[in-house]
Amino acid sequence: QLHVAESGGGFVQPGGSLRLSCAAFGFTFPINSMAWYRQAPGKEREMVARISTTSPAVYADSVKGRFHTSKDNTNTADLFMNNLKPEDTAVYYCNARSGALYSAWGEGAKVTVSWGQGTQVTASS
Repeated sequence: QLHVAESGGGFVQPGGSLRLSCAAFGFTFPINSMAWYRQAPGKEREMVARISTTSPAVYADSVKGRFHTSKDNTNTADLFMNNLKPEDTAVYYCNARSGALYSAWGEGAKVTVSWGQGTQVTASS
């Protein structure tokens, strides 16, 4: 049974960095490509980065120069996200593909980029 699992993600302030990892299991044939997608609330899922065995990594215009993906010789891939912006907030999904027939998605990893709600400070004399 094909299975993909993401790890990493979390909460980070604007300008910070996060790393997502993806591992694929159950593929009988070599994985040709691994891709990262994201879906923000109220928006459609969009491709963020993709790396394959036959072509260089490609990135969405919105993340070029800030995100980097890599894949080793096993069925794992990483997405390094730098200089994160609030608009990068989304659930990030990994997709692993082997040939034209075999594809699997992970359940997603949530990434939140925000300054937070803040803390009210009251000074009194």
